[in-house]
Parts: sequence; C-alpha cells; structure tokens
Amino acid sequence: MLLKIYPENPAPRHIKKVVDTFDKGGLVIFPTDTIYGLGCSIRHIKAVNRISQIKGIKKDNANFSMIINNLSMVADYTKPIENHIFRLMRKNLPGPFTFILVANSSVPKIFQSKKKTIGIRIPDNTIIDAIIQELGTPIITTSIKDEDEIVEYTTDPELINEKYENLVDIVIDGGYGDNEASTIVDCTTGEPIIIRQGKGILEE
Repeated sequence: MLLKIYPENPAPRHIKKVVDTFDKGGLVIFPTDTIYGLGCSIRHIKAVNRISQIKGIKKDNANFSMIINNLSMVADYTKPIENHIFRLMRKNLPGPFTFILVANSSVPKIFQSKKKTIGIRIPDNTIIDAIIQELGTPIITTSIKDEDEIVEYTTDPELINEKYENLVDIVIDGGYGDNEASTIVDCTTGEPIIIRQGKGILEE
C-alpha cells in the first residue's frame, strides 16, 4: 500500500502503522535524505532474506546498512569506536553519509553470515527519524536504486509503488526522493577514507 506521510508534520497514526508493520516482520520502502530505502526491523532475520531476494543478491554479498536515530545505538552493533571517528560522525550526522565500522558479534547473527563490517546511517529526514524513535531499534536497509542506471522510479513514490507494491508491505510517499546516493566513509582502518563520494560533503 502507498501511505502518504508529510515530512513537515508526520502523523503519529501513520508512524504507528509503519512501526507495527516493521514489528510484524514486514518490509517498508521509505524516504531518506538521499535515495528511497527498502528496509526491515533488525529483529526479523526472515525479512532480511526477503530483501535479498527482491534485490537479487546473496546476503553475504549484500551491502546492507543500519539506520539509527542517535549515536548511542552504535555501540550495540560495533566494536569500540576511536574518539576521532566518533567526533567525525557526530559532526556530520544526521546527514547523507554511510559510515562503515567494524561490526561486533551481534551483526553476523543478524545476517546469518560472516559480516565483519556494518554501514551506519542517520538520515536527515523527519519521517524515518520518527519511525525509529517509535520503533526503538535500528532498521536494516538498502537503497532501491539500480547500481547501473538512474531511472525515474527511484525518485517518484507513486512509480516506486507501481514497481514494488506486490513485493513490500508499505511504500511511504514522503515526497520526491533524490537520485544521488550517500557518501560512504570507511572507518575500519582508524583513518576515515571516502570510498564513494555521494551527496554528502564530509566536514573533518
């Protein structure tokens, strides 16, 4: 179903509907500060399998990220972060960045794989922020963008719904999305390295 949520003032009843869907293991497509994302609750491993099938990828090869709404959530899923990396994240988040960190032992269990890293996102978007605030746990996410081409359906929620309505439980219409992905910053070696320049300009 296509669910209209206004970013200026997300209706609590609509946020609750999305949260209930996540809690039941459902899949939701939602707006971020970059490209629309496809995600599920971190509590539901079977839902991660569904996302992998939709994207046509194996979980071991999938570049999933974790959307949170505050940095205090990070410690539950990553090994201790050096102070300068934490300061860098705090300065640039919320924003259009994915910070790659060394995962702790919780992450391989979530993905049923041997994942050693996890991408962390805090999008500057009121809708997804309200959802995670209500949900209380991170969302596992991947963008709906095709890596090889830029097409209109990735920005227009109605076209996104036409493509995915039989594959997911809710498509949130939060207005037109962006076609530029997040900037990926690899922080696993101690020094931050930009491995994909996207929408975000990193402030160091």
